[in-house]
Amino acid sequence: MAKSANQKLKLLYIVKILEEETDEQHCMSTQQLIEELGKYDISAERKSIYNDIEQLMRFGYDIVYVKARAGGGYYLAGRQFELAELKLLADAVQSSRFLTLKKSRDLIRKIEKLAGKHGAKQLRRQVYVAGRIKTENESVYYNVEHIHRAIGEDCQIRFRYMEWTPGKELKPRRNGEKYQVSPWALTCKDENYYLVAYDGAEDKIKHYRVDKMDRIELAEGAVRAGADSFRQFDIAAYTNRTFGMFGGEETRVVLEMPGHMVGIALDRFGREIDVRKKDLSGEGEERFLVRVEAAVSSQFFGWVTGLGKEVRIVSPEGVAGRYRDYLAGILGEYGN
Repeated sequence: MAKSANQKLKLLYIVKILEEETDEQHCMSTQQLIEELGKYDISAERKSIYNDIEQLMRFGYDIVYVKARAGGGYYLAGRQFELAELKLLADAVQSSRFLTLKKSRDLIRKIEKLAGKHGAKQLRRQVYVAGRIKTENESVYYNVEHIHRAIGEDCQIRFRYMEWTPGKELKPRRNGEKYQVSPWALTCKDENYYLVAYDGAEDKIKHYRVDKMDRIELAEGAVRAGADSFRQFDIAAYTNRTFGMFGGEETRVVLEMPGHMVGIALDRFGREIDVRKKDLSGEGEERFLVRVEAAVSSQFFGWVTGLGKEVRIVSPEGVAGRYRDYLAGILGEYGN
């Protein structure tokens, strides 16, 4: 009997079958493997299966044989990702606002393939995308690709930057005039994706929502600038102190708060911030002075307000004064 053209791919198909069909709870007997190979027009005998499995194990595949009267057989134990890891990846994809609903579903389907047939069922039961707030810009995925290419080729990019109108339409800022910047890094903050770049015209570091960038193109011949600014740049610290990714003057601010709230500042700004006990006479919970680097903006003031009356801005006085004006302005909107 002539062998099919797929016969030479026998080892690869055995790996495919074990990856897709087996796990610790679902073994496959030698006879079942022979039957599955037959679906790909590949003939096999028991002796050849034993030899094939041995060769795959010598190559490095973690294939386990379970000896049992019922339910025994082979299964692939070692995988690139554990099911718990794939669940984390799927959750990250579904919660990312910068990915469209369609792209999220496409990526989750690819993640499911890494789990095998049985693992994918468990993964699918825990993944819900519908109802999440998602971007409508289908080009985000490709924007990231263009940005990475520009960084790799050490060149600047041009793009239109979009904003929402009251009519719920996206229109370009600056009447469609293109921005030109030197891309240096991408970061995720508050479920959105941002490009951190150097603006040579203003000689400063800026950030842009990737889903609001339109018609990105590489500025051929324009080498990236701002290397000195980024040599000591800490992107994690930048995103922590830039509230809501809204710009503001970076200032060292001292906050006074009770001990039970210091953890909130540590979560926001990291463990490197300066925390000192405040000398107080009398009874009551100990209070602390916390020094942080923050981009002072209305978003920063909103964050402080959300912490309630137990937290106050101590210095600098100029920032404390602006905060008082911020609160008075809000209160004024509601009358007496």
